[in-house]
Amino acid sequence: MKRFIVILALLATCPLAQATSTNLTQLIEPIRSYVTDTTQSFDNISEWRRRMLKETADFLADDLKAGKPANLVFICTHNSRRSHMSQVWFSAAAAYYGVTNIHAYSGGVEVTACNIRTVAAMRRAGLSVVATTEGKNPVYLAQYAENLPPLKLYSKPYKAKGNPKSGYVAVMCCADADKRCPKIDGANLRIPLHYADPKDFDGTSEEPAAYDERCKQIATEMFYTMSLVAEGVKQTPVAERR
Repeated sequence: MKRFIVILALLATCPLAQATSTNLTQLIEPIRSYVTDTTQSFDNISEWRRRMLKETADFLADDLKAGKPANLVFICTHNSRRSHMSQVWFSAAAAYYGVTNIHAYSGGVEVTACNIRTVAAMRRAGLSVVATTEGKNPVYLAQYAENLPPLKLYSKPYKAKGNPKSGYVAVMCCADADKRCPKIDGANLRIPLHYADPKDFDGTSEEPAAYDERCKQIATEMFYTMSLVAEGVKQTPVAERR
């Protein structure tokens, strides 16, 4: 009996073991198998990255429990690869876990374009990503959920119109942007969640695999983060427990 109680106590304190309500059918059908595999891959996340993701999740859950919108801005140098993948998968994770009033944005230090290799990797994962304009910096619409509007993807500064100006989490997706922006105006929390740049493999035979690997890593970490947010929102605030 004592052993059974200990096991229950361990399960209650383990975020991966807690029952979290999910809705796979909320997502578009082509990404459902990808997402199922992703949510079974949380063990691949290193311990030190889990700590950063939990810090992010705790901050977001606190905002939501306080009745405030929870906002993130994923920041990379060019807003062309990792930041867009993060924005899309974080949004998909919110839909999957049923977390509302939470919003993901992206931006860069310089303006270039949402790279076509990024688009190709997300399409291989099952996302619907469609160009709606032409030119050097086309606008793409990324559809991830059945009944939610698509995300508008294009390269822009992180301070661009439409992005939050205060009270948000700044997630630094690359070391270069983190170094070049020692201060992020308006951010209440800054997380140095650096990802290796798949750009290093552009034009090589390893290019598709490099982009797919980064896409999967980002998806896994975004779904892990949102699983923690969903659990955190359920918990009674410390002030109310006293």
